[in-house]
Amino acid sequence: MSLQFHRAVEDMEIWSANGDGYSFVISFETPTGAGFRGRLGYVASWRPFDQRRCAIRVIGSPFQSLAEAERACNVMLKYLNDQTDCVRPWKT
Repeated sequence: MSLQFHRAVEDMEIWSANGDGYSFVISFETPTGAGFRGRLGYVASWRPFDQRRCAIRVIGSPFQSLAEAERACNVMLKYLNDQTDCVRPWKT
């Protein structure tokens, strides 16, 4: 299943998607100016739906484009779903 990202906050550059028991967020960061501060680019992170767990940054962040960040999130979701040795009590 491909993640379908949508704008999570209308006036901010932040997108989110959910799939297979995981939540993904992409935000645009810049070292200066308004918005999120950090290295320039699109930062992707994921976590299980369990809200008590902290988010984990997707390897390769920040990305140069939103499309590149979306692809990385889909690859990460496939990797997470392929892990048959991992016990995921939050996944139903």
